[in-house]
Amino acid sequence: MFSTHVSRLLPLLFFFLFCCCSSTFAQDDITNPVEVRALRVIKESLNDPVNRLRNWKHGDPCNSNWTGVVCFNSTLDDGYLHVSELQLFSMNLSGNLSPELGRLTRLTILSFMWNKITGSIPKEIGNIKSLELLLLNGNLLIGNLPEELGFLPNLDRIQIDENRISGPLPKSFANLNKTKHFHMNNNSISGQIPPEIGSLPSIVHILLDNNNLSGYLPPELSNMPHLLILQLDNNHFDGTTIPQSYGNMSKLLKMSLRNCSLQGPVPDLSSIPNLGYLDLSQNQLNGSIPTGKLSDSITTIDLSSNSLTGTIPTNFSGLPRLQKLSLANNALSGSIPSRIWQERELNSTETIIVDLRNNRFSNISGRSDLRPNVTVWLQGNPLCSDGNLLRLCGPITEEDINQGSTNSNTTTCSDCPPPYEFSPEPLRRCFCAAPLLVGYRLKSPGFSDFLPYRSEFEEYITSGLSLNLYQLRLDSFQWQKGPRLRMYLKFFPVFGSNANNSFIFNRSEVRRIRGMFTGWNIRDEDLFGPYELMNFTLLDVYRDVFPSASPSGLSKGAVAGIVLGSVAAAVTLTAIIALIIMRKRMRGYSAVARRKRSSKASLKIEGVKSFTYAELALATDNFNSSTQIGQGGYGKVYKGTLGSGTVVAIKRAQEGSLQGEKEFLTEIELLSRLHHRNLVSLLGFCDEEGEQVLLSKFLFWLMTKTFIYISYCLYCQACRCWFMSTWKMVLCETTFLVCFTSSLSHL
Repeated sequence: MFSTHVSRLLPLLFFFLFCCCSSTFAQDDITNPVEVRALRVIKESLNDPVNRLRNWKHGDPCNSNWTGVVCFNSTLDDGYLHVSELQLFSMNLSGNLSPELGRLTRLTILSFMWNKITGSIPKEIGNIKSLELLLLNGNLLIGNLPEELGFLPNLDRIQIDENRISGPLPKSFANLNKTKHFHMNNNSISGQIPPEIGSLPSIVHILLDNNNLSGYLPPELSNMPHLLILQLDNNHFDGTTIPQSYGNMSKLLKMSLRNCSLQGPVPDLSSIPNLGYLDLSQNQLNGSIPTGKLSDSITTIDLSSNSLTGTIPTNFSGLPRLQKLSLANNALSGSIPSRIWQERELNSTETIIVDLRNNRFSNISGRSDLRPNVTVWLQGNPLCSDGNLLRLCGPITEEDINQGSTNSNTTTCSDCPPPYEFSPEPLRRCFCAAPLLVGYRLKSPGFSDFLPYRSEFEEYITSGLSLNLYQLRLDSFQWQKGPRLRMYLKFFPVFGSNANNSFIFNRSEVRRIRGMFTGWNIRDEDLFGPYELMNFTLLDVYRDVFPSASPSGLSKGAVAGIVLGSVAAAVTLTAIIALIIMRKRMRGYSAVARRKRSSKASLKIEGVKSFTYAELALATDNFNSSTQIGQGGYGKVYKGTLGSGTVVAIKRAQEGSLQGEKEFLTEIELLSRLHHRNLVSLLGFCDEEGEQVLLSKFLFWLMTKTFIYISYCLYCQACRCWFMSTWKMVLCETTFLVCFTSSLSHL
């Protein structure tokens, strides 16, 4: 008979197991299928010589840890997960950018920085209306900028510098009302700067240096209310002048128009309150230098290699932050006011360079002696004929021009085993730790000498990353063409911050720090200007921070889903089989007349009591419906209180479910021997007045029901965790509920 019961439920059980398994193996549909197909096409358009994208062949992008693919944490309104970031920077990729990128319509960050991508920028990127960061710098891209990029309403940063982009700037860029950063330097962009972009309300950085721009400098650029940096060096604005309206850029911090074929006078910029860097060198500017006093924030004034005449303005004296004054290769004359360097207060890290070579200066007014950290170059001036000034007129070496620094980490500690290094943590002498290695570059710094601002920079970068100051070691820095400042940074963990390993960052912290750099979430600082991430190198001890997918294509979550589903299935099946056993022992009874007094068969079992019908009627208020707490195929269950105060669950067989006396008593004897912490414990019975009633302690009955309910909840939680799709969740739970109810209805 037992095999008959099992065979009746086997189809239901198999369907239940199918639900459990499908909750794991149905994950290929979790990511939007359009985006999955697009990603596969994108990969096909790329060459991946070091096999960085090898795990894109298996599984689901959002659940199988596809390299560089970042997804939203939950499904969106269409019930699918979507790709939010495509971070494929510095992976030695080549090939082309596929038009299928335009199908990643929920993307916020698109990064292919520092690869070897060729071809043109697909116009389909203009379909990604959610895009905030477009990061394509450091590749070999060619062709024109698509007009469609000008219709990205949420674009914050367009960074396409250091490519081979040609053609004009699209006029549609005048629509980019939320864009703050135009970083398009070091390309071959040509033509006129569209005056229309002067109406953009959010622009803070315009970096268009080292292109083939021509035409005139639009006066409309002075209308930008938040412009901080205007950097247009090495273009061809032949014969045009610098608009006088540029002196009204009230927020400007840096103006760099070096080697732009500009003519006319130097504009009066004394009304710009925080101007810190001015480079108008290598043009054909003429006339005298304006006499208005420049901002006290100025660090650099470079007017060299022009055709300027007249004398050095007295307002160049008393500038408290001045680091470099270059007026070389002009036609300036008269006296040189030594107050420029004599009145400059310098600490041990500060320097000042005054370059006045190849002019017509005849003498120095004031003292000519030099204090420490002061450099003055006067070669090529008539005054160098004075033998007393030879120290100011000598040759210049390469070391005088270039500056850089490399830390020399001297310590008395024993060497750390590779790849560990001594941490700069002051309270942990000889603490070996594994740093994060970051290549970092300031694209448009507001100074000429970094050393005085090194401590300020270290404070800026660590506070921006929410790290302690001592967690940073600025390993080295070097000025590069631009001028840009390349740095190598090392970030160390705090001792004891990782409970599993005090010598490394924990996984979440590595991801957080990396995300701060790749998402440009470190606030800009006026002095240091915009930065760029050159590389973010992880040592071998961090190789599991961004794990690749398993060979089967299943993520760790999927494997966990299999385990959880299997456990839920096993627990639920155990409960059902146990209930089938109980039912099998109770189904053998044949019907007897209701309220027929039974014979006085003897049954004495330790711990199992025989109750009278009157006792049970009293305990349940004559089986009042208000005391009913359950119902099944066998009969109804009532909650009652015995004369002793014991609360019991009373299961009363209904007519049609009654069996013979001998079979009923045999069943009682068998149930009394069945003991399990998750099954009902038999307390007593009643076999008189034609009744067949079983009693158990109410607490044990409730525990049995709870056990079955928990089994169901475990399974449904597995569905909820691994399906990630609303309609499948409903289907799974509904199917299981039908199976479960059907099983209980036979008990």
